[in-house]
Amino acid sequence: MSAPALMIQKPAPEFKGTLVKEGEFHEVSLSDYKGKWVVLASYPLDFTFVCPTEILAFNNALEQFKAINTEVILWSTDSQFSHLAWANTPRKEGGLGPNLKIGLLADPSHAVSKAYGVLLEEEGVTLRGTFFIDPNGTLRAMHVHDLPVGRSVEETIRVIKAFQFTDEHGEVCPAGWEEGKDTIDTADANKYFSKHGDDAANANKRKEPGSAEKPGKRAKN
Repeated sequence: MSAPALMIQKPAPEFKGTLVKEGEFHEVSLSDYKGKWVVLASYPLDFTFVCPTEILAFNNALEQFKAINTEVILWSTDSQFSHLAWANTPRKEGGLGPNLKIGLLADPSHAVSKAYGVLLEEEGVTLRGTFFIDPNGTLRAMHVHDLPVGRSVEETIRVIKAFQFTDEHGEVCPAGWEEGKDTIDTADANKYFSKHGDDAANANKRKEPGSAEKPGKRAKN
């Protein structure tokens, strides 16, 4: 895997390529999305198993992303022709189906994958990387999964909303923060901790006795 040349709080690497969207090819670059949040996410390969579940989950949430001024772009090392063929394949046959609206970026040269540090060079595929880029083009967060485990769209939206809140209000978001919950004013942090200081202990008390798995046994899948 290539060593990433990217850092949080620094400009996200520029990219250019062919985007397949709603049956058409478009030449795009990161600079085209200035003024919007961008979720740039890699997946290993077209016509695979976990990948369509992720892509369709992101596709189904596009209106939620639009509501928070966020563009979602997914990419793999496949060509634009492979992306188009996969999008035209029925879902019951492992394809993405005719109603796909999300954009799939082609990276056959591996330039984007190398720039974002997710390329497995021997295999020629990428890990599941998710990169959060703010409207100024700054990289704010990145999550990287190994190949077998899919991502959570809900968590992706939560992270975007949390950064948007902190950027607007200047307060910080505690663990597990969700929209509408309390945040921390660092100029008066005791206000938060006096209210929530016992939350972790109380959460442990609320767990049902005996709910933990017994040693030496595994839960069935």
